[in-house]
Amino acid sequence: MDSLLISAASGMKARIDSLDMLANNMANSGTSGFKADREFYNLYEQSLPTVERQFTDYSQGQFLETGNPLNAALNGKGFFALNAPSGIVYTRAGIFRVSTTANQLETAEGYTLRNVIDNGKPIKVDPLQKVDIAKDGTVSQGGQTLGQIEITQPASPSDTLKKLGSTYFALIDKTSATPAATDTEILQGQLEQSNVPVGESAVKLVSIMRQFEMMQKAINIGTEMNKQAISEVAKPN
Repeated sequence: MDSLLISAASGMKARIDSLDMLANNMANSGTSGFKADREFYNLYEQSLPTVERQFTDYSQGQFLETGNPLNAALNGKGFFALNAPSGIVYTRAGIFRVSTTANQLETAEGYTLRNVIDNGKPIKVDPLQKVDIAKDGTVSQGGQTLGQIEITQPASPSDTLKKLGSTYFALIDKTSATPAATDTEILQGQLEQSNVPVGESAVKLVSIMRQFEMMQKAINIGTEMNKQAISEVAKPN
């Protein structure tokens, strides 16, 4: 295969990777706590941009007032720490509920919020009373403290965390330190929205589609040129 076809095929592969990433971002643009994926590029000798690796953008999204006392947003760095069957997982999506079996604060998947003052055990509440969550994570009902939500801040999230689905994260190295988040407050009755830049993503999507079409045309032209060259060589003198 000649250099034109190799370059065009490599470029199409890179564009497909970009399209997959953008499609996932845009599909989750309305998912609370979702963090957009972005990409680093490198250059081949032919100056053809290719995706070297993807990374997660952990920048904070905008807040949405819901009025639901079991919704919580994090203003600042850090993650809610949760007990999951596979171990501790982390999220920025503060959509919680009270479990019907154990009256514990949990996510829709059944992951329970960790209680700082009780060695990470779940926080139990009375389902018939309003739950109050202070900015420091203290959970109370009727003026009685029931626990404190654990908010952690893994060092360099881009290097230490991996995605689990749309809104959950886990430590790549489970022995890594997870210190408590500093300068972070909980906003009860609010949710952090996805940080996907929808307008920018739409423009980039159109641009990538056009690049893909151009490379597809280049392959067609290269194929026709090769066919013509072969036919010319095959002609008798």
